[in-house]
Amino acid sequence: MTQHSDTTPANPARDIHALVREGYGAIARAEPGLGGCCGPASGSAVQTDVDALARKLGYSKEELAALPEGANLGLSCGNPAAIATLRPGQVVLDLGSGAGFDAFVIGPRVGPTGRVIGVDMTAEMVGKARRGLGAYRERSGLDNVEFRLGEIEHLPVPDGSVDVVVSNCVLNLSPDKAQVWREIARVLKPGGRVAISDLVLLRPLPPALLECFEALVGCIAGAAQAEHHRAWASEAGLVDVTVTPGGDYVSAMLTADDPLYALLAVHLEPGVKPGDCVASAAMTARRAPLRAGCC
Repeated sequence: MTQHSDTTPANPARDIHALVREGYGAIARAEPGLGGCCGPASGSAVQTDVDALARKLGYSKEELAALPEGANLGLSCGNPAAIATLRPGQVVLDLGSGAGFDAFVIGPRVGPTGRVIGVDMTAEMVGKARRGLGAYRERSGLDNVEFRLGEIEHLPVPDGSVDVVVSNCVLNLSPDKAQVWREIARVLKPGGRVAISDLVLLRPLPPALLECFEALVGCIAGAAQAEHHRAWASEAGLVDVTVTPGGDYVSAMLTADDPLYALLAVHLEPGVKPGDCVASAAMTARRAPLRAGCC
C-alpha cells in the first residue's frame, strides 16, 4: 500500500495538537491578534463581518440569523452542508465543530428524528458550542445537537453509527490525515457519505511558511495536496472519492486584506499568486453499502 506523507511542519504530532489547542483556545476566548483556520486575524476587514464571508460561501441569511450568538467565528473555507445532500432522520458527525457553526446549521435539516454530533479537541471551543445549545433549542424547537471533546484522529463515536461525516477546514490541522480518513471510514454506516470543505495545496508552499505558527493555525501550512486526500480516503476503504478545488475563498480573503494571505503573497515567486498555491476544495466519498446477503 502506498504511503503519503502529510504536508505539515516538522513537529511531533503532540506538538502540533498543542499548538492548535493553544491557537483555537485563544480564538474561543476572543483573545486579540490571532486568526483561526481560514479565519482572519484581529483587526482585518473580514473579522468585522464574518457573516459576509459565510454568505460568500453559500450560507443563507436565514441560516446565519438563526445561529446562537458567537457560533460563527469566521473559520470556514466552504459549506459542507451544501454538498452533503442531508435528509431528515440522519445522524451527522461534524469533525472539528468549533463553536458549533455547521452543527447548528445542519440540525434543522435532519430534524427531530436526526442527530448532529460535533467533535472538537479544544475544550474552550466545546464549552463555547455547548453554551449555544440553549439558544439553538429555543430558536429551532429542536434538541438534536450535542458536542463531544475528542481528537479527529480518535473519534469518540462507535463503529458504523453515522450517516454523514462533514467537516469545514479542519483536516488540514491534523498531523495524521491518513488516520483521520481511517476514522471517517470506521464510523460511517455502510452506504454512509462524506462531505468536507477544506484547503488543498496546488503547489508546494514557500519553506518560510511551513514552520510559521500563524500559518499552521490558519490552515495553510498544514494543507495537503488533493491527490494525497484521494489516496488516503481510498486506502481507508472509501469509494467514489472526489476532491474538487474551486470557489473564490482565497480571493475573498485577499480582498479582505487578510494578513496571513498577504504574508503568503510576500513569500511567493514573482508572478505566482496565492490562489495558484492553495484553494478551497469540496471532498466527497462514501462507504460502500453491504452486498445483498452479506453478514
